[in-house]
Amino acid sequence: MERTLDQQILRTDVAGMPLEWVDYRDAVRLYHTDQVAYECGRPLMRLHGGVCAITGRRSMIEVNSIIATQGSPQINILRSEDYAPPLNNFALFRRDGMLCLYCGVQHVATELSRDHVTPISQGGRDVWTNVVTACRRCNHFKAGRTPEQAGTQLLAVPFTPTYAEYIYLKGRRVLADQMEYLLAHFPRTSPMRQRLSRTGPAYGTA
Repeated sequence: MERTLDQQILRTDVAGMPLEWVDYRDAVRLYHTDQVAYECGRPLMRLHGGVCAITGRRSMIEVNSIIATQGSPQINILRSEDYAPPLNNFALFRRDGMLCLYCGVQHVATELSRDHVTPISQGGRDVWTNVVTACRRCNHFKAGRTPEQAGTQLLAVPFTPTYAEYIYLKGRRVLADQMEYLLAHFPRTSPMRQRLSRTGPAYGTA
C-alpha cells in the first residue's frame, strides 16, 4: 500500500491535455471538490475516510491513475509551438535516454553531465537545442570546444520537448497506462516517441 501511495497520478484538462503529476492527497482533494470531470486508466487506490454520524456509512474515494479536471487557464500557452519547458539535468538526461551522446554508453545520473554543443564561451546558449547528455569523461575531453573542433560526433540532434513530453520526463514512475496515454500526445516525429515505442518506459518508470 505504501508503494501505491507514492505513485503519481496524471492530471489532464477536460480536453485530455496532460497537465501535471499530482500525489494522492491532491487527487483526493480534486475528487472531494468535484473538480474531476472523468477518469482514464485503471483504478490505482481506494481510500477510506470517516464514518457519517447520520448514515453510519464510511466515505470512500477510488483514485484512478489518470484524472481529467475542470479548468486549464494556461492551456494555449502549453500547446504553443514556441513553448519551451524549464531546462534541468534530470529531464535532460531522461530526454537522451541516460546515454552519453558522444560515446553512446548508458550511465547512471551521477556519472552524467550537461554539455553545451556550442560552448557558452563561443556564444552558445543554455537551451534545450544546444545541450546534450554527456558522461564526465567525454565532457572533459570536449572541454570548451564544439564537437567539430574536438573531433567528436553527436549521436543525436538535441531538441526541445513538448509539454506532454516534459510531463513524461518529470515522472518518477510512469505506469504502463499512463505511458500509453502520454505517448498519444507526443508528436509523431518525436525521437522520444520512437525510442519509447520500441523500448517501453525506462529510468524511474514502471
